[in-house]
Parts: sequence; C-alpha cells; structure tokens
Amino acid sequence: MSHEHEHHHHHHDDDDVQEHRAHDAPLTDVELRVRALESLLVDKGLVDPKALDALIDTYETKVGPRNGARVVAHAWVDPDYKRRLLEDGTAAVAEFGFVGRQSEKLVVVENTPAVHNVVVCTLCSCYPWAVLGLPPVWYKSAPYRARAVIDPRGVLQELGVEVPQTAEVRVWDSTAEIRYMVLPERPPGTEKLGEEELAALVTRDAMIGVATVAAPAGGTRR
Repeated sequence: MSHEHEHHHHHHDDDDVQEHRAHDAPLTDVELRVRALESLLVDKGLVDPKALDALIDTYETKVGPRNGARVVAHAWVDPDYKRRLLEDGTAAVAEFGFVGRQSEKLVVVENTPAVHNVVVCTLCSCYPWAVLGLPPVWYKSAPYRARAVIDPRGVLQELGVEVPQTAEVRVWDSTAEIRYMVLPERPPGTEKLGEEELAALVTRDAMIGVATVAAPAGGTRR
C-alpha cells in the first residue's frame, strides 16, 4: 500500500486517460498464445467470435462484479457483516460462497469522507476474480499501473472522481499473495432502498476505487 506522495503511477497517458480501457502495453507470451489459439478456433469455425465476446463481457462486467456488489450492499445494510468484512475479507466473502485461488487472501478497504482508496497491481494484473470477475483491460495496462501510483488524485480527477483536498488518497498494490477490494461509500438518498436495489448501483470500477457509487437518478422508490 502507498499514499499518494509515495508510490505513484499515472492511470493513462493523454488519449489513454480519455479512453478508460486503452491498452498499449505489449502482450505477454500467454496473451499471445491465447490470441493465436482464439484465431485458430475461429478460423476453423469451432468458435463464434460474437459468442466469445459475449461470454467475456458477461464475466468481465456482469457475473463477477455482481458478486462483489452483493457483498458491498450487504455491508451497507448490516453493520456486523461490514465489521467482519473489514476485519477478514476472505472469510466474509466466503459467507456468500465466493471463494477461489484469486481471493484466498482478500483485504477490503473502506472509502470514507476522509479516505479514498484505489487498487492497482504494479507488477502484473493481480485481481480478486471471485468477487470482481475478469480484470478489465485498462487495469492490466502499463499506463494505469504507472499513473495510479504516481498521481492517483490526478487520475481520479480525469475519470470524474473529485477527491477533496482534505481527504487522503491511498493506493493499494495487489500481489499474488494478497488482493484488495474497495468498499465504496454508500451514496446519500439511498436509505430506503433494499439490498438488491443497492447492489444494482455498485459498479466494478467503484470496487477498484476509480469511480464512486451514485444514487438512482429518479431517487428512492419507496
């Protein structure tokens, strides 16, 4: 973990910042092999590229992040569970049945008016798959891995997250041994929403720390 003045990177350079999922880092050997295998299967008609894209999108933006969103929403409405989550993230998410090699050592850090947390993996792309699904492309990119540590406050501002100067920005560096997830602040105006409704508001990016959770545009429904 590092504070904003210690361990900084920039989330994206120039156009990369505006294109949240820009990825200009060279592909690894494994990624090259996966691309080659994918191309071969598509060429032979064994895999429908549209179906493959849909499957990846499901696990990247829907199924995985929904697990984490359920955890966040439950922590918002159950103080005892929130305490357990912050004390031992691994055990707390296991109560939902979300277990796996990628979350064996999970630490959950809480955003508050005084502290805003951001998660990065400076060496590769370590990520809590069990609760957040597949890591987004931009999370694995060199610009994000660098800029999120060098200038986290600037990165957040470019992404539309204004952190008050009175608040501290903390950067948490995930590794193969320990993964991090952010418990976002519960937005005001959601006091009457149920747990499922709250979970629907929580995004993957908010659980990485590069976004905040907003109340429904139409207000509460109760």
